[in-house]
Amino acid sequence: MELIRLMLVDDHELVRTGLKSFLELHDRFKVIGEAANGLDAVALALEMRPDIILMDVAMPILGGLETMRILKSRWREAAVLALAEQEDKYYCMELFAAGASGYLTKHSTSDELVWAIHSIMERQIYLQPALARWLLDDYQLLSEQRREDPPKLESLMVELEILSLRERTVLKLVADGLTNRQIGQSLGLSPKTIARHRERIMGKLKIHSRTELVRFAIRTGVVSLT
Repeated sequence: MELIRLMLVDDHELVRTGLKSFLELHDRFKVIGEAANGLDAVALALEMRPDIILMDVAMPILGGLETMRILKSRWREAAVLALAEQEDKYYCMELFAAGASGYLTKHSTSDELVWAIHSIMERQIYLQPALARWLLDDYQLLSEQRREDPPKLESLMVELEILSLRERTVLKLVADGLTNRQIGQSLGLSPKTIARHRERIMGKLKIHSRTELVRFAIRTGVVSLT
């Protein structure tokens, strides 16, 4: 039976040691590399080319989301199982948008971890069952959008027209999960300028949180969940 070659990325050595000890109790699993931060993880993954990377999403130097984007830009086939301390719907979506193959909280059972690894090896996307309600929520949101009364949807589109082309671009990038710094790098602007754009957008739309911005972007078609 062919071995599944794994790489562990976590800034806590005890976590990596515990994971390695557990994983190598299984005949098919072999840990071939470990990294304590995102920068080292990218370099090691490109060198070792593991079958699956188990990666903590909260790391020093380079966070999980940025690490994912850099890694996928250099090795498109990289398979990453993101490990998070807590449930975070929008961060989970951002990770999947960046190319994650799976999302699992560290409170999951050992059986769920093993199942996730096998699922990813079969080229499936893994989201632990306890979090599947997120998909149902999004499906219901899309269904509500399709049933939206024409006047209400038309009103939203009028609000979208209030925004300048630059502001719509910033809105899309915010809804895609990018930080002010990342948006600034993409558009050649400073993070402070992007922050001012966000404030103006929220002021024009009378929106008070990033969650509401994302919902508005989805309803008006600025971004899509698919």
